[in-house]
Formats: sequence, C-alpha cells, structure tokens
Amino acid sequence: MSTAKQSQSQYYDPQTFYDEMFDKDFSVRAHYDAVHRLFVRMKPAELAVRQQAINQRMMEEGITFTLHNGAYNEPLERTIPFDYIPRVIPKHEWEGVERGVRQRIRALNAFVHDVYHGQRIVADGIIPRKMIVANTYFRPEMAGLHVPGGVYITASGIDLIRDEKGRYFVLEDNLRSPSGFSYLFKGRTLMSELFHDLYLSSSVQSIDRSLNCFLSSLRALSPNGKRDPLIVLLTPGSFNSAYYEHAFLAQQMGIHLVEGGDLVYKDHKIYLRDISGLRQVDVIYRRIDDDFLDPLAFLPDSLLGVPGLMNAYRAGNIAIANAPGTGVADDKAVYAYVPDMIRYYLGEEPVLHNVPTYILSRKEERDYVLEHLSELVVKETSLSGGYGMLIGPTASTKELQSFAEAIKRDPERYIAQTTMKLSRAPVMVDGSMTPRHIDLRAFSLMGEEVHVIPGGLTRVAMKEGSLVVNSSQGGGVKDTWVLNR
Repeated sequence: MSTAKQSQSQYYDPQTFYDEMFDKDFSVRAHYDAVHRLFVRMKPAELAVRQQAINQRMMEEGITFTLHNGAYNEPLERTIPFDYIPRVIPKHEWEGVERGVRQRIRALNAFVHDVYHGQRIVADGIIPRKMIVANTYFRPEMAGLHVPGGVYITASGIDLIRDEKGRYFVLEDNLRSPSGFSYLFKGRTLMSELFHDLYLSSSVQSIDRSLNCFLSSLRALSPNGKRDPLIVLLTPGSFNSAYYEHAFLAQQMGIHLVEGGDLVYKDHKIYLRDISGLRQVDVIYRRIDDDFLDPLAFLPDSLLGVPGLMNAYRAGNIAIANAPGTGVADDKAVYAYVPDMIRYYLGEEPVLHNVPTYILSRKEERDYVLEHLSELVVKETSLSGGYGMLIGPTASTKELQSFAEAIKRDPERYIAQTTMKLSRAPVMVDGSMTPRHIDLRAFSLMGEEVHVIPGGLTRVAMKEGSLVVNSSQGGGVKDTWVLNR
C-alpha cells in the first residue's frame, strides 16, 4: 500500500459508507485529486490561519443563525460551522442530479395546481383525498385561484443523500420557504478568495448567474406585466433565525427588505410605505409561513403579515412567492407519492428515487414499523429542521417507547423511513481530515424554465457519527464544487 493510502487507512471505520473523496482501496477519487493534494500538503498552522480568517469574516458579516439548545431551550446566535474542504462533484454526475431535480419540481408544481383545481390525481385514485384535505398545509382559500404564470414553487430546496453504493436519493422536498441560499453564495465567496489558486485551477461551474435567475423568476411573476415590477422580501424581522439570509438576498437582488408594518392594503392592492408616499408592490417573496401572512385570512393575532394581503392576491394585483398552500406538497407523507406524481403528470419514470418510506396510516406498514422501530427513522409529517424525529439505531429505550406510543395514538402524524448509510466527506479537525456524514440541498428556481443552482449546499453533521445535518441541530456546511469536466 502506498504511503498516501496508508495515511488514509485510519480514516475508515468497520462500517461501510460511500466516501466522497476516497475509494474503498483508500485511493483518491480522480475529481478530488487537486483538492486532496493541496490539503495534505498544507501545515496545521497554515490551515488554522485559514480557518481563523473564515471565522472572522463570518462574524464581521453577521453570517449567523439561531441554535435552540439548553434546558430552557434558550436561543443562541452563532456563526454557522463552515468546513473549507470543498465537496467536489464531476460534471456527468451533476447532470443526472440536475435532470432529476428539474423533473421533480415540474411534477410537484403540477400537483399543487391540481390540488387547488379539480384534484384529478385524487379522482383517479393515485393519492387518498384525506391526505390532502387533512394536510396541515392545505389552504382551501387557494381553491380555484389563478397563480401568475402557473408557478407555485418559485424557490425550492430538495434534500439529497447518497447510500453506500453512491446512489442519490431524495430525502425531503422543501417547498414553502427553503433556507440556505446565503450560506451557498457566501461560502463560494470565501472559498474563491481564501483558496483562490485551487478554485481557479479546478474549473468550477460558476453560480454567479443564479442570483440573476432568482430575480428573473420573481419578476416573471408580476401580475400586471410591468417591465420593472416592485419586488419586496417579507421578513418576520431581525429576531428570526434566518434574518441574515433575508437581508443578504434582498441586498444582492436589489429588492426591498420589509416587515409587515411596512406594507399597507388599499383598494385591493398592496403598497409600500416610503418617504415619497405609497408605492404599489407587484411581487412579495415571503419568508414567513402561511399562518402569519394575513391576520384577516389566517391567524387573527399575527403581527407579522399584512391585513388584506389575500384579498389583493385573489384580486390578481399581487404575486406571492412561494404561493400560499404550496406546503401541501412538502408534507412528509405526501413525499411518498412524488414518484407517482412524476408518472401521472409527466408520463416519465423518476430520475431520482425516494428513500423507502412507510405510510403509518396503513396498518400492515404501521405494524412492521412498530416491530422494527429501532432500525428505522421516524419523522413527524408537518415538521422540518430535524425536529420531531427519531433515529432508531441511536435512540434510547425511553425514546423508542415514547415514539411507539405516539404512533399508536396518531399514526397519520408520522412516516418512517429506512435508515440510510449517508455518504461521508472529510472535514478538517485539528489539522487532520476526519469523516463526517453529509447531505446535499439542491436549490431550484422556477420561472419560464427551472434553473438548478450548480452544486447547491452541502450540509455536514459536525458531530462524529451523527446523521443529523440541520443547522438548527448543530450541523455545518461546505462549499460544493461542480466541475466543468
């Protein structure tokens, strides 16, 4: 065995996982060669300087998120852990991912339209009616409502994982207001500056045009055909865990960052208050949940939204991205039917497959799950961010019992999935490359076409052995490089 391979033999444990950088014989995968050579050559002191520079930049620019932890679940604001060993994806591999994400978004968008216009998929027996009408995110107010351009899902984040054979699977669909865009763009800026030579020599696909695609997608929604529509980003405010991202996207796209109090309803239109008076708003990119959008239509005590917004929306005087009610398609139980949606609406076979999923409202599947709970992952259908989840292989007896009782009480509230052996990638810990489990959030933007941002955001379970990559649960991120070759 070569010296290089010997140095990596301690990298592996007895379990079998697909490793992004190293093959099973400890050789470096061809597309990682330049990255590997640089990082094994750099001295720990030099690496520490680079990490300190990254941390300093993130702190100065306020690249933070809120972590809820502790006995009293008190919020803790901190910079997101950023690992500077990039994830590298060869061109041919990414083309398959990109094709699969585009296909999935087209089918999901068709499904949301169908849900609010006739429900053909229900009438044809593909999806049970109860799974829609009892869905937490189903909005009867959207029934029959025309959505500009027929686009419900302007921005989405499709979470992908790889199994022990390196095959991609879709883990979740995030369609309401997916987060992570800012980490993707800022991570690329940091890497292109601090590892400039490596970045240039690696021939990495650019993500520069993706923000323009985002803005173009929002402009295309303008219901009145204006060439230069007034677009605002509606944020809950500076105390929201993703506020940095809201401010970043508004600044980068040149749109207004607003809170509910900055907008006013008048004559079935929405206006922005500014120093020159009222200006009509054409498009709202909202980063607040449906419930808080309009206290006259949804939660009456919401102080975050705009009273009358849904009246203006129904009148066709404003566009909202993503459309209210879109969450009906990212419910974790509905997720199990996406392959059927692809066949039904597009007449195609899925390019990307789901993780094997059990619907617990079905008795035979529920019985199997209860018997094998310690082997499976259980998720609450309406939650995200790593909340309401049981990872059976690492759960305590008490946790297993608690989830079993919850499933018996309300089986439709949960799904179960096969525990996948998430792929790993090296992170730098104390000057040495150490494996951590990862996933990939692939971002797509729907306008006249579906644009998939090259690479997306690799999320990292920073704790050794952990499978939980969510930033809200302590996970970190990596820059993701898609090669031009």
